[in-house]
Amino acid sequence: MRTKVAIIGAGPAGLFLAHLLARARIDAVVLERRTRDYVEGRVRAGVLEQGTVALMEELGLDARLKAEGLPHTGTNLAYDGEIFRIDMAALTGGSAVTVYGQQEVMRDLFDAAEPRGVRIVFEAEDLRLDGLSGDSPSVTYRKDGVAHTLACDYVAACDGFHGVGRASIPADVLKVYERVYPFGWLGILAEVPPVNHELIYANHARGFALASMRSPTRSRYYVQVGLDERIEDWSDERFWDEVETRLGPTASAGLVRGPSFEKSIAPLRSFVAEPMRYGRLFLAGDAAHIVPPTGAKGMNLAVSDVAMLAEALSQFYGERDSSGLDGYSARALARVWKAERFSWWFTGLTHRFPDMDEFARRMQVAELAYIRGSRAAQTAIAENYVGLPMGFGREAVAA
Repeated sequence: MRTKVAIIGAGPAGLFLAHLLARARIDAVVLERRTRDYVEGRVRAGVLEQGTVALMEELGLDARLKAEGLPHTGTNLAYDGEIFRIDMAALTGGSAVTVYGQQEVMRDLFDAAEPRGVRIVFEAEDLRLDGLSGDSPSVTYRKDGVAHTLACDYVAACDGFHGVGRASIPADVLKVYERVYPFGWLGILAEVPPVNHELIYANHARGFALASMRSPTRSRYYVQVGLDERIEDWSDERFWDEVETRLGPTASAGLVRGPSFEKSIAPLRSFVAEPMRYGRLFLAGDAAHIVPPTGAKGMNLAVSDVAMLAEALSQFYGERDSSGLDGYSARALARVWKAERFSWWFTGLTHRFPDMDEFARRMQVAELAYIRGSRAAQTAIAENYVGLPMGFGREAVAA
């Protein structure tokens, strides 16, 4: 087979890119080593930035999003029994976020793929990338025991943190920056109404907690736990007790308890790989960067990556202008590092670290109290939370 762009991975980054290229009439094939049910069923992010929502509207993928998504014009911070709201819309000229699970986004992307001519090969195993530094790259893989070769002009690695894409870049070219956090998030899903109509991020002496939701009747809660914790040691009763304690009496006043139907522990890390281009290979999404979930940036960063990449590919195939492709890595990384900064800062503000003494704890509380009384501080949070403009940071690239 031959195509213009071989896309590795059918997660959010890969499928958004495939839809963008299909709209631009640029031939592409998506190779995914798992089944559709597996990819669609992964429990992941649930907060969409303004830009991600706008892109779904632009692509005509927003019918269910409009019907089922939960727009949030604000968010809440709680500490030491106190709670205050940041009015994101008022501080950003009307911008907001929308709660809509990644599983639902993937369903929308998959359902629209075949009618729009998006080609996806599922259960493509043993992928290998060749010729990335030359003019004739290719991807080899096995499907149903048969070997295949896909020749292409470019490869877009949207295959996640453990994928073959980043691993195909020579070690002397790739530079990795990483911060592994000494805790994780224990999360549950439960068929109970959310405690608040907007998210609550809570800082407590016992650790972080987050009250979120997936719908008016389905809630998502998290508590910070040590990396040595085991899921089986956390009964539902213990979990609800801890959430209630960490949210505080005011924030947890409307808490409804119920049995969980999904429970997992996710470690936290900040990770960036540079550059995001090597020859004919481009990295996007988790293949290039990971953020702590505190700032709700993971899937949104993947979407901004591929929006930039699709724009650059359209410029190349439409005008034979390669400047967008040449500048993709620097442009994407300028936005990535700002999102990494916000997620890192927000994690540090809301979590309890093992080496934290009373002075450090007092500094957290003082900063939260300052944010509560400062419109400027709240504006900075709101701007980052709803999502920086895609072009944000071009001046830094030029410098």
